[in-house]
Amino acid sequence: MTTSPRSTTAPKHAPSGQTVGYIRVSSAGQNDARQLDGVHLDKTFTDKASGKDTQRPQLQAMLEFVREGDTVKVHSMDRLARSLRDLEGIVTGLTARGVSVSFVSQGMTFTGEDSPMNTLMLQMLGAVSQFERSLILERQREGIAIAKAKGDVYKGRKPSLDAAGVVELRRMVAEGVPKAQIATKLGISRTTLYANL
Repeated sequence: MTTSPRSTTAPKHAPSGQTVGYIRVSSAGQNDARQLDGVHLDKTFTDKASGKDTQRPQLQAMLEFVREGDTVKVHSMDRLARSLRDLEGIVTGLTARGVSVSFVSQGMTFTGEDSPMNTLMLQMLGAVSQFERSLILERQREGIAIAKAKGDVYKGRKPSLDAAGVVELRRMVAEGVPKAQIATKLGISRTTLYANL
């Protein structure tokens, strides 16, 4: 008697209904620790990437990992997706597989058996997030256009410290100068100071 390959392969996790966290920050420098602070999680997936689309390594890994009976916890809708189409697609895809999706800051959980009001709230909040992103991009484009019109060359955000500043910072730290005093003298934030130590 032969057994199927599925029966001889251990599942990725037991179908006991795990709580899986998904965290996204836009850049490596942002702090992701507070997004699901205090929420019990069996496993967490964290992306440090833009939410402009769904091509994020840890999002894809999470979607592959979850099984029927699991619950996905996300801090807020805009952490999961920035466009309404992507948000609806992910939530609908998960709930169709028997996976619940819970947004902590909005206090909303979607199971696939949602009321029309819940569905409307998902669409409204997703649309607001998409609108905010569009406004940010429009302002960036306008700022670049204004700079170019003035004859400025757009080079993006300037670093807070140049190479000489970093050397000076490290010299003062080595000499025991208080960090608050260093930050004031160099005109930088403490975050920038610690990032360049």
